[in-house]
Amino acid sequence: MRAAVEGLGSPYSLADLLPGVFREDPFTVRLTAGWDEVIAPVVSTLDCLDAYLDPRLTPPDVLAWLAERLGTRLDEKWPVPRQRAATREALTAHRTRGTVGGVREQLALATGGAVELLDTGGVFTSQTPGRPFPEDLPETAVLRVTVPGDEEPGAVDLESLTRQCMPAHVPYRTEVVRR
Repeated sequence: MRAAVEGLGSPYSLADLLPGVFREDPFTVRLTAGWDEVIAPVVSTLDCLDAYLDPRLTPPDVLAWLAERLGTRLDEKWPVPRQRAATREALTAHRTRGTVGGVREQLALATGGAVELLDTGGVFTSQTPGRPFPEDLPETAVLRVTVPGDEEPGAVDLESLTRQCMPAHVPYRTEVVRR
């Protein structure tokens, strides 16, 4: 939770910004010193704004806000390093969303496992006109996710995540393999 830091002073004194006639008045100097203490957290936040916008450096309680701004959702059950990686890769994930590589990357990032995507491509070609479709052609894409055996069950809602990653018109089946 963000809170005021005990003893945090402002690097900029408001009294130094006043005209000389006010800098000599003890009441005005005490009044602006009180304001310095009040605005110190604002000045500190603005001075460190680049760190708040960097997924590698931002405090964990700001990470979910940053991820939301980048158009991605984080699972609060994920470890913080995985949340940071998902936030860092959010823009790339939008660019590759729905592609074979994009689906692989998103699922691997979320599960921490290896992802194999077996896609039929939905295409069959033949040099012989009128040739019938082969009967053994798979109808669905198969997503095989290999996760560590000690991974907590239910740590990732794989079905929901897969539904978000896969194009809506592509039928798929997911398989989880534990090593």
